[in-house]
Amino acid sequence: MRPRTAPPAAVLLLTGLALAACGTRADAGAPAAEVSPAPARVGACTAGTTAVRFVAAAVHATARRPAVARVEVTNTSGAPCTLAGATRLTARDDQGKAAPVETDNSAAAGTRAVDLRPRATAVADVGYTDLNFEGTASAREVCPVQASRVEITLPGDVARTVEVTGADGAPAVFSVCGGRVSFGAFGASRA
Repeated sequence: MRPRTAPPAAVLLLTGLALAACGTRADAGAPAAEVSPAPARVGACTAGTTAVRFVAAAVHATARRPAVARVEVTNTSGAPCTLAGATRLTARDDQGKAAPVETDNSAAAGTRAVDLRPRATAVADVGYTDLNFEGTASAREVCPVQASRVEITLPGDVARTVEVTGADGAPAVFSVCGGRVSFGAFGASRA
């Protein structure tokens, strides 16, 4: 007796069904699924992973418009980091003749998370009055707080002292007349 063999079409059908049952496509030219690793956890931006600059306003305040300085935080590490939470700014008068000016950016969505890639910079505006609008013209630029350095404290980190500079990087002074200083939320660098 001769053994019975299946016709070629039946063999192909059974092979296709077996491959389909295994979750494999019979089409050998189709790309295989790729498994992506879980995203790496992004750490907080700290004094050890960032450089911070405080750039004094290039234009004086007016009676209707504040002077605008800026805080720049640059990721100096080789990995991304996140600013999440309030950043604190403290300015002390160089002569110690006035109470310090202290503010943070918890208002105006300042605590929302901002991710910084390596070498990326986040910028926040600091609005203030740097002129005395009362009294004589010769006293207009005399403010109670004249700070050549400020303290910046990133969320959950320690305070660090940074020199106040102008836009050109030259030493400058953060002059604050009146106690109202607004610290905005961080965003991408506009440079």
